[in-house]
Amino acid sequence: MNSNESSPAPLRDVAQNAEATARYLADMQRVLLDMGANLEILQRETRVHCRSTSVEGDRWYHAKLRALPVEKALKDVLKSLNSLTDGLEKSAYKRRSHDEAVVNTGKARKEKALEKTRKNNPQPIQAASNSWESGDSGQNPGYDGPASIYDLGKRSA
Repeated sequence: MNSNESSPAPLRDVAQNAEATARYLADMQRVLLDMGANLEILQRETRVHCRSTSVEGDRWYHAKLRALPVEKALKDVLKSLNSLTDGLEKSAYKRRSHDEAVVNTGKARKEKALEKTRKNNPQPIQAASNSWESGDSGQNPGYDGPASIYDLGKRSA
């Protein structure tokens, strides 16, 4: 057994960092995909060999029937391997989304606390005054003037 495998401390550092976890899982996935490629070649070669092995007195389908359990076993191994590689990829995405959820939860809680304090301590709302009603011409008379010719009588001189 390797010294790295006996102690979980190196993987603890990997588990604490989402990027390191993604890199580690990608390395594991690469190794498994290489194994999968070799297993596919083995599956084909085994199929050819087992189906071509016939015994005297066999009919044409007997060799195929004897080969089916071997082919099924290798097919199941490849299926499990593909599930494993898919699971590694999914785990990397879930790990990253966990970190994002932690950050977003902290932000959401701060926002909620601010909203709660605003709700408990409301600021008095002041009504906006219309300067043309009070007779104040202001700096920009074009914006606070009458909106139509019928409002000309309401404007102060």
